[in-house]
Amino acid sequence: MKEFTTENIRNIVLASHSNSGKTILVENLLNFTGATTRIGNVEDGTTVSDFDDEEKRRNISLFTSVLPVVYKNVKFNFLDTPGYTDFVGEVVSAMRVADCALILVDSVGGLEVGTETALDLANEFNMPKIVVINKMDRDNANFRKALDSVSSEISDRLIPMQLPWGEKAEFQGVIDLLTMKAYKGDGKTAVEIPAELKDEAEEARMVLVEAAAEGEDSLLEKYFENGDLSSEEIVQGLRKAITESNIIPVLTAAGGHMIGLAPLMDALLALAPSPAERPAVVAKSPKGEVELKFDDAGPLAAYVWKTTADPFVGRQTFFRVYSGTVTSDTRVWNATKNEEERLAGVMVPFGKDMNTVPAIHSGDIGAVAKLSVTTTGDTLTTKDQNLTLPVPNYPNPLYRIAITPRTQSDAAKMSQTLTRLAEEDMTLSWAQEAATRQTLVFGMGDQHIDVAIKRAEQKFQLFLDLHEPKVPYEEHITREASAMYRHKKQTGGSGQFGEVHLKVFPIEGEDFTFTNDVFGGAISNNYMAPIEKGIRAVMKEGVVAGYPVHNVGVSVYDGKEHPVDSKPIAFEIAGREAFKLAFKDAGPVLYEPIMKVVVHMPEANMGDIMGDLNTRRARVQGMNSDRGKSSITAEVPLAEMMRYTTNLRSMTGGRGTFSMEFDHYDLVPQHLAQEIMDQRQKELKSEE
Repeated sequence: MKEFTTENIRNIVLASHSNSGKTILVENLLNFTGATTRIGNVEDGTTVSDFDDEEKRRNISLFTSVLPVVYKNVKFNFLDTPGYTDFVGEVVSAMRVADCALILVDSVGGLEVGTETALDLANEFNMPKIVVINKMDRDNANFRKALDSVSSEISDRLIPMQLPWGEKAEFQGVIDLLTMKAYKGDGKTAVEIPAELKDEAEEARMVLVEAAAEGEDSLLEKYFENGDLSSEEIVQGLRKAITESNIIPVLTAAGGHMIGLAPLMDALLALAPSPAERPAVVAKSPKGEVELKFDDAGPLAAYVWKTTADPFVGRQTFFRVYSGTVTSDTRVWNATKNEEERLAGVMVPFGKDMNTVPAIHSGDIGAVAKLSVTTTGDTLTTKDQNLTLPVPNYPNPLYRIAITPRTQSDAAKMSQTLTRLAEEDMTLSWAQEAATRQTLVFGMGDQHIDVAIKRAEQKFQLFLDLHEPKVPYEEHITREASAMYRHKKQTGGSGQFGEVHLKVFPIEGEDFTFTNDVFGGAISNNYMAPIEKGIRAVMKEGVVAGYPVHNVGVSVYDGKEHPVDSKPIAFEIAGREAFKLAFKDAGPVLYEPIMKVVVHMPEANMGDIMGDLNTRRARVQGMNSDRGKSSITAEVPLAEMMRYTTNLRSMTGGRGTFSMEFDHYDLVPQHLAQEIMDQRQKELKSEE
């Protein structure tokens, strides 16, 4: 593939609900422009975009692919994103490096939750949006109904630039309101608008012209004088309007059957901004903030928006150049990691294939293989400039699962593999939970975690077993108690002897205090450290339910030792057992983590969500409603939130979201605490 300069590049993210036709639209565009000789099929796993084994198995997009389409000597980098909610992190990454969002709306489904999410994200990134009412040849397709379903839910104004020529089985092409011509099939040749559609087209054109005139004062004056604008002036006004106001042009097509492709590409050519027309990006440097324009002659700054790890190909790094030019066989500075990297050969991605090019110009998207330290979110620059580009906000992964390695070999490589997977995906993370002694993987939902586990198997031969995550409870006491324990062991020769008398009491502000209150030398000072060691070991393991002990003070006030048989190990055991006995007499209770939860949902779901939260022992802190959207802030025990991601989606049709962060620990109700303690005793008996 040849090189393209900044003015001849368009970076367009395809975003919408799952199954709205993104992948097959690009597949047909590639064939339409001659980039491929055959049209692939999602069901058969033969599309250029969905090349991963898991994508083929599930018949949905799971990762963003870059598909360059060359049309009229302009290169369109289409970023085909997943539509399923669990993979929203891929959409965020793609939006970060795109200049325009092409939002597909199913002609039957209308505005679906994934499409809402795409529109919201495009607004967050302050990105021009173009809507395509797609699949107009489907049974029950309805252009107006689909259009109204979107416009009724968003504040932006949807202005049709095209009208469908027929619907359902009769859909045969599009009517372009700019040229006032009809385009049959793929749209390469224009014909006159059919008489029965002429009036509707004239009326729609008037709305389009008015919207375009609002984009510029000079056009508004001309419109008032002449009552019309030329095609060039309409495009000029619309380009300004979609960037600076709330207007979204609407196109129509049947991307899966190659209807309306030429008018679609012409509209994108006319309206989608090149990188040179986008606002400057603000980067940070040691000297302060720097405004970067898309310019080959500017300082080098490339943002890494995606990385993929493959044991055979090695790590592949996808980047977008925001300033300067990236050439093969050069050294660059990773400003995020403060390390130098060597770029052996730069490439242009085309689905799973990579085409080597001499250079990637400012504004373009490229890839490079086998970088050693670079991961998603890093900035590649020069050591002198040391520029850092901003990283977008990703949603926090709130769905958790516990994992264990299947074999000893898996245990050895688990940590490294999970880290590599988390470096690829900004919405995937993992952690060791000390309280439960579990390894936890966090993701956006069960499908997201399932894909990550499958990737670990296929790419790295890491096999994991999944388990329900435990809640990290804490064991506390409510009163003071005393106990003694004598450890005596005689097996011939020197034996073991140690006797410890201690008391335990609740404390605040500290986790653990240990004092030596023995008078008269009943226990030597050098045995105090083993006693404390034994107590700390029990505190890690727990006494009544197997969870760590917190906020306990211990005072050793008496004991006995033997001149021959006393040893550190004897006092360690005596201290441990005495602590257990005293703890059980000190009114042990369980504390649980309480999370601060903010739930966002459509106003219509407010009652259902409130009722559900009440069943989860929630303490509601506040409620808010604004323009059809509501939110509830509450404190909820973590134990009640383990599968809330799935439950919330089912209650709100996928439109509900929530955030959650740790707030404090609080007492577990007695009847629940008793169940947890009883369960622990059963586990201990089964292990015997």
